Amino acid sequence: MSLLDRPTVRRVSEALQAAGLDGRIIELSETARSAEDAAAAAGCPLGAIVKSLVLTVGGRFVMALVAGDHRCVEENLPRALNMEGAVRRPGASEVKGATGFTIGGVPPLGLAHKMPLAIDRSLKRFETVYAAAGHPHCIFSATPAELIRVTGGIVSLNIAVPLDGVEAPVSFRRNRTFQDADESAV
Repeated sequence: MSLLDRPTVRRVSEALQAAGLDGRIIELSETARSAEDAAAAAGCPLGAIVKSLVLTVGGRFVMALVAGDHRCVEENLPRALNMEGAVRRPGASEVKGATGFTIGGVPPLGLAHKMPLAIDRSLKRFETVYAAAGHPHCIFSATPAELIRVTGGIVSLNIAVPLDGVEAPVSFRRNRTFQDADESAV
């Protein structure tokens, strides 16, 4: 039985087909459980891999789509998604319950439950990006514009920073020093 016949992969395939992106799923001989594994298996730059990160903001499930060569700045998600509340990483069983997929194969579409979604703007560096397709050995290809369209996600400059740490994260919080200075000037 091909992995493409598995129910979770078929669900992603049907969602892609409904979005006009039929035939985009690639079955890999190697695992795509991590961004590094997926990039090696797909033969693409690490940054072209889309990490689908499921978190909660104020108790509500959200997803962040982050380039493989970036890390999510979790504290910026509430603002990017126009939400309030603490950010938390849910457990594997919670992720499966919210998405219908197991960690390592969580796609950004075909989810069991609709959730707010933020997309790392740095993915626009690539002509083609690759995201999980319902199984750790399956990915699908899309242009960044197609990914934005099919997910309905909000593109944000502030939800991710490079893994190499060169760029400092942009924070939405006010600096206490400026806040005190502004208040005393009034």
